[in-house]
Amino acid sequence: MQDKRVLVTGGAGFVGSNLANYLAAANDVVAVDDLYLGTPENLSGDVEFVEASVLDDDLPTDVDVVFHIAALSSYMMHEDDPTRGARVNVEGFVNTVDQARQDGCETVVYASTSSIYGDRTEPSPESMAAEANTGYEASKLARERYAEYFHNHYDLSMAGMRFFSVYQGMEAGAEAHKGEYANLIAQFADDVANGRRPEIWGDGSHRRDFTHVDDVVRGLELAADHELNGIYNLGTGEQYTINHLVERLNDILGTDVEPVYEGNPIPEDVFVHATMADPSKMKEATGWEPQIDFEEGLRRVCEPYLD
Repeated sequence: MQDKRVLVTGGAGFVGSNLANYLAAANDVVAVDDLYLGTPENLSGDVEFVEASVLDDDLPTDVDVVFHIAALSSYMMHEDDPTRGARVNVEGFVNTVDQARQDGCETVVYASTSSIYGDRTEPSPESMAAEANTGYEASKLARERYAEYFHNHYDLSMAGMRFFSVYQGMEAGAEAHKGEYANLIAQFADDVANGRRPEIWGDGSHRRDFTHVDDVVRGLELAADHELNGIYNLGTGEQYTINHLVERLNDILGTDVEPVYEGNPIPEDVFVHATMADPSKMKEATGWEPQIDFEEGLRRVCEPYLD
């Protein structure tokens, strides 16, 4: 993507800031964020920052492409205040897209989630049935249905990207201030490197498809370049247990820090024990493939602690 005017909502957060900084090398990028979890310090000087909520009127939507990343992005956030979760994740989505539509933007790429697949030890295709077992999942499924509406009624290109356990190191900056809301790999690497015992919920046998943020950013850009419509997975097609994650971090860091096993605060009947993407649809549509495998990703996360 080059020479485009681009809006990234949630642009001072983890995925959003990585995307905004990357695109700013060749585009005019404005990042909107209410600073609930984001910070302008994540953004390069080439990105225009606007402190605003996706629920506000008069958002800077006079752009060529909208990347809607803003969200309350965890089970706990939604259970603490389900109404606020719905307002930010659903109303905020509709508000942003509709303002962009009225300003003439025809291309939207937005964040959805792999959580709606539930427990899967086999790759999850986009075509499989999905259920909402939590408020967070319901809000992301609602986005997908509203995206159908915007495409069918207004002929907008609406690409929903289902993320799979996106990660980056704490030292990279975008996650350093987030504490318990930082991605799991960043939290655990920082714990192990500093001699703290990482806290695992349950017995550590649950599995995740860990996808490096750089691969996610490339996928988002390709979705916009190809003006995709519909739902696409952004994941590696591999999964690893949380116990294995801690073992590999110890191996790379040259440490021997044992985890602490705690009770899971998320109810068993809604906790997702295993995720794994089937990324073939995205590959067929754009040629996208993950370039950073699990081992390389962990090495990148650990590298600052080894210097």
